[in-house]
Amino acid sequence: QVQLVESGGGSVQAGGSLRLSCVGSEYNTNGCMGWFRQAPGKEREGVAIVGKYGRTHYADSVKGRFTISRDISENTLYLQMNDLKPEDTAIYYCAARARREVCSWESTYYTSWGQGTQVTVSS
Repeated sequence: QVQLVESGGGSVQAGGSLRLSCVGSEYNTNGCMGWFRQAPGKEREGVAIVGKYGRTHYADSVKGRFTISRDISENTLYLQMNDLKPEDTAIYYCAARARREVCSWESTYYTSWGQGTQVTVSS
């Protein structure tokens, strides 16, 4: 069951930018939320997470290039991706765990997921 809806993926050249959005409901966006990605042949990995009170964490591979943010009033999570690299190519998923303040990098921690949006970066 899709409980979150992502948008904003697409194809860009290396060095370009994209902004992903994830819209949920007041029931599943009031806790920890995050962005994960999965490239072909690879396991799903955490990209960025934001706690209930706004504390953010990033994977080392995206630090300084990606920014996660949320608009609580709009039940929306964002991922601003700058200076994109070919290795960022993947399907990006939004995830949420309602009412939880503490986040996790484990994908199994999250109970709500989006359908995914493709991001393709060419060199």
